[in-house]
Amino acid sequence: MASPTQPRSSKGQKQPHISEQPVTLSNWYRHIDWVNVTFVAVIPFFGLIAACSAPLQWKTAVWTLIYYFLTGLGITAGYHRLWSHTSYNATLPIQLGLAALGGGAIQGSIRWWSRNHRAHHRYTDTLKDPYSVQKGILYSHMGWMVLKQDPKSIGRVDITDLNHDPVVMFQHRHFVSVALGMAFLFPCLVAGLGWGDWKGGLIYAGILRLFVVQQATFCVNSLAHWIGDQPFDDRNSPRDHVLTALVTLGEGYHNFHHEFPADYRNAIEWHQYDPTKWCIWLWKQVGLASNLKTCRRSIIEKGRVQQMQKKLDQERAKLDWGIPLEDLPLVEWDGFVQRAKDGEKLVAIGGVVHDVTVFIKDHPGGKSLILGSVGKDATGMFNGGVYLHSNAAHNLLGTMRIGVLRGGVEVESWKRRPVKDEVISSTLSYAG
Repeated sequence: MASPTQPRSSKGQKQPHISEQPVTLSNWYRHIDWVNVTFVAVIPFFGLIAACSAPLQWKTAVWTLIYYFLTGLGITAGYHRLWSHTSYNATLPIQLGLAALGGGAIQGSIRWWSRNHRAHHRYTDTLKDPYSVQKGILYSHMGWMVLKQDPKSIGRVDITDLNHDPVVMFQHRHFVSVALGMAFLFPCLVAGLGWGDWKGGLIYAGILRLFVVQQATFCVNSLAHWIGDQPFDDRNSPRDHVLTALVTLGEGYHNFHHEFPADYRNAIEWHQYDPTKWCIWLWKQVGLASNLKTCRRSIIEKGRVQQMQKKLDQERAKLDWGIPLEDLPLVEWDGFVQRAKDGEKLVAIGGVVHDVTVFIKDHPGGKSLILGSVGKDATGMFNGGVYLHSNAAHNLLGTMRIGVLRGGVEVESWKRRPVKDEVISSTLSYAG
């Protein structure tokens, strides 16, 4: 039988998935994933209305913040770093706790979430990325959940390890019970049995907390691919930004994470906010976690330096460095001398012919000094014989070059001019 989203035509041919069909007045509702919409929008909406008639007690407020952190940790330390990337090993109590808390964030089972996330890493910014930011920031934030997707359009990944993980598969088979119990029943029981605020526990620690933790996690798919820096690689969209880190329990250093996904850390500097990393490290100290994977610092710094060099090269390309030496015509020495006699203001420095016509009047050493070098090899003078010119002077000189002397510096001129050996050495090096 054909599925509800893939009906067969009268000829028995399977129609395209609903996501591949245009939205019309008659089928728009079929494009919506109503189950997801219920949990990410409808229930929070009614929870907000209910909050107007339920005063927030301070104990409930504290519990809401604590439970927000715990369920967020279930996603970041559990779904993400433990199961999606296997960046560390955890004991059974930690696994059970993270599986339960992650379920309380109602973002799908570990198996489903990790399968999508591995596809996101393998096919970042492509059509096979389940929440590609290339489809728009709203789509990468929530659209991919509220609109139906064709499962076949998501890139294939290996989840064999998840299929053989008893904790993962137990949570997957009983996800509805785990999700409803941990998202609504458990926070309500804590507040109700603890200080008698059953209604507040359900509304604030349950419904509204759920909305916030979901939106925070969604920011990793949207905000972390939209704002911030790319210190390690800019070929794809992931970015590092402290704002994203603050709302995602440390998941905001996303450029680093996409470059080194097996590293249990997102933030590698001591001053960067990554409470998920701190928790995993603490669990290791008390024997609840082990095999914390980290990438070698030298490899990390290589990536950083390469990206810095790439940015420098991009900035360098915007500047006028003069005509490249390989594009300059060859000039014979006698031809260079003759052109100078004919009135062209040409000076040879480091085997390169420069036209200094427009610079004569601005020469800091005076017109007479530069005019005295016209038609001559002024390499020694430029590099310390008269004045050891600055890097800025070398850059300015490069914009004036018009040709390359055949054979480099004019040999006879060196014989006539007593220049120190070290000056000659540096000059020849400059001439290349």
